[in-house]
Amino acid sequence: MSTAQAPEASGAAESPGAPAAPEASDKGLRSGSVGLLGTVALGLASVAPAYSFAVTLGFVTLVAGDLAPAALLVGFVPILLTAFAFRELNRSMPDCGTTFVWGTRAFSPYLGWLSGGWVVQVCTVIAMTALAQVASAYLLDVIGLDAFTDDTWAVAGTGVLILALVTVIAYRGISIAAGIQYFLLGLQLAALLTFGIAAFAQHGEAAGALSPTLSWLNPLGFDGWGVFAQAVLLCLYIYWGWDALITVNEETKDSANTPGRAAVISTVVLLATYLFTAYAAISYAGVGSDALGLGNEDNAADVVATLAPGLVGSGLAAVLKLSVAISAIAALLTCGVSTSRGTLSMAAHGAAPARFGRIHPRYATPGFGTAFFGTAAALALVVLSALSGDFLGDAIGSVGLLIAFYYAITGYACVWYFRRDLREGPRDLLFKGILPLIGATMMLAAFGRSAYDMWQPDYGHTSVFGVGGVFLLGIGSILLGVVVMLAYRPRARRFFAHGRAEVARVTVTDDVLAG
Repeated sequence: MSTAQAPEASGAAESPGAPAAPEASDKGLRSGSVGLLGTVALGLASVAPAYSFAVTLGFVTLVAGDLAPAALLVGFVPILLTAFAFRELNRSMPDCGTTFVWGTRAFSPYLGWLSGGWVVQVCTVIAMTALAQVASAYLLDVIGLDAFTDDTWAVAGTGVLILALVTVIAYRGISIAAGIQYFLLGLQLAALLTFGIAAFAQHGEAAGALSPTLSWLNPLGFDGWGVFAQAVLLCLYIYWGWDALITVNEETKDSANTPGRAAVISTVVLLATYLFTAYAAISYAGVGSDALGLGNEDNAADVVATLAPGLVGSGLAAVLKLSVAISAIAALLTCGVSTSRGTLSMAAHGAAPARFGRIHPRYATPGFGTAFFGTAAALALVVLSALSGDFLGDAIGSVGLLIAFYYAITGYACVWYFRRDLREGPRDLLFKGILPLIGATMMLAAFGRSAYDMWQPDYGHTSVFGVGGVFLLGIGSILLGVVVMLAYRPRARRFFAHGRAEVARVTVTDDVLAG
């Protein structure tokens, strides 16, 4: 029997003067496998910057016009503030369950299970379907089978094959995944840099071109709170994914500090990358609704495919398209790694079936969980493709809603858990209290306003019985989680009755760790 002791759950943080941060519980993962650079690479790759830029900037521009850079900047603020919350909570409780564990310790096992367990996993599975669809369409285009990119089932079938491939890689181990991510991330960043430089170099050659100005960063220029909230929520999706690096905290070197540092570094790198490419794209194509304009709805779902041929020629455009496909595949790989580790933590704490906590004896990975979520994403891709061939925009919108929900819970959990530390000094007050509180409140406000708007049947591409499909995917997922949680409660009586103590003192039995 392997046991790991952590301080008792008291509803407050341990004393700042404690000699050392608590060690992550031994769940059978291979500790010390990844350093700071590898962790940053995993975080950036999970965001899939090339993919996120290609499929999100157009939607943001449709809402915000030339204030899209302002939306990216404002959307970054709650992301950065939430990253500080992740950093502080990870220092105190390094656990691959992240928000599940932190929400349970700070509030209750019910909120921890719903926000950090169910919502995070559903959010990731929905995102994986969108990633697989984009990767499939781009690959078919690059290899000369572009005639099939409009065939829903050809795209879905190729997406399923891609999901199978990344599931196998994630199954084999975190070290292999991190090594592959170095190459994939480097290609993405090089592609975005090439795209941006080419757009600036050819400024003025396309109809509708605009001269770059600092006014594009003005957050006070939005036409109403609804537009502002919608644009920021879309930007949450373009940044989302960096927190996947926290789920490998039990496999990193210096698990109490490395993931937190990597979280802050990765978010800042993302901001710089997105602002550069957004300015380049808008200055080159403008925000008009004709031709190449980013305000043209026909261009919204794929900015790179629209602009690249005219910027760099068909040959290099194919390379840029390939980088988007690779970006999506890299993000899928990180999703496969992170999602299974979340349920591993839940199983270790008695909040999920024990099979999710079984570690492969050779690869030291949660084998069942990895295979389960790869299969779940493939099934979701097939089902959503059958319901609507154009679900990408709705999926992005619903994921943004779910992101805002569990990020808000994480921020508030940080403030509440460390509430007795806030008088210890300016640093504790700022990083454990004020900044996470502001970030969480911004997330909650964006969630509430966007949920209200998403109810309308004309919001997004689909609707069911007069209700917007984005609302049904987002809010419906949360409500379904409540039903599943209540149905599962009898099988996890100990966790739901004593969850705060359970996540503070973990005992992982031999049958859980057995391969």
